[in-house]
Amino acid sequence: MTLEQRINDDIKAAMLAREKEKLNALRAIKSAILLAKTQKGAAEEISEEAEIKILKQLVKQRQDSAEMYQQQNRDDLYQEEKFQLDIINTYLPQMMSAEEVEAKIKEIIVAGGFAGMKDMGKVMGQATKAFAGKADNKMVSDIVKRLLS
Repeated sequence: MTLEQRINDDIKAAMLAREKEKLNALRAIKSAILLAKTQKGAAEEISEEAEIKILKQLVKQRQDSAEMYQQQNRDDLYQEEKFQLDIINTYLPQMMSAEEVEAKIKEIIVAGGFAGMKDMGKVMGQATKAFAGKADNKMVSDIVKRLLS
C-alpha cells in the first residue's frame, strides 16, 4: 500500500471519527503529495524516496513553525503544530540506530574493498542509497569518516 493510499484511508477514518485536528494534518500530507505529482515533469507515481523526502520537508516546516510559536508565547498554535508533527512522524520509516548504521557501512566498505579517505565519496554514495530516509546523513557521514580514517 502506497503512502497516498494510506493517507486516503486515514482521512476517511478521521472524518468518520470527527477528528478535526488529525484530519488537518492528513490533508496537509495529501496536499503535498498531490503537488509533487502535478509538478512539471513528475511521474504519475511517486517513489518511496520522494514520499519520504516530502514527509521530512513537512516535519521540518512544522518544527520551525512550532519553534516560532513557542518563542512568541502562542501556546495554542504551538500545540497544534506539535500535534500535526506527531501525526506526520507516524508515516516516516523507523530510523536506524547508530549501531545498525555502522554495521551496514562496514558491510559496504568490505564489499566494495574501500580503504582510506579517498573512497569516502564512493562509500557515501552507496550508503545514501542504502539508508534513504532511514538514517540521518550527518550521522552516516561521521561514521564513514571514522571507519575510513
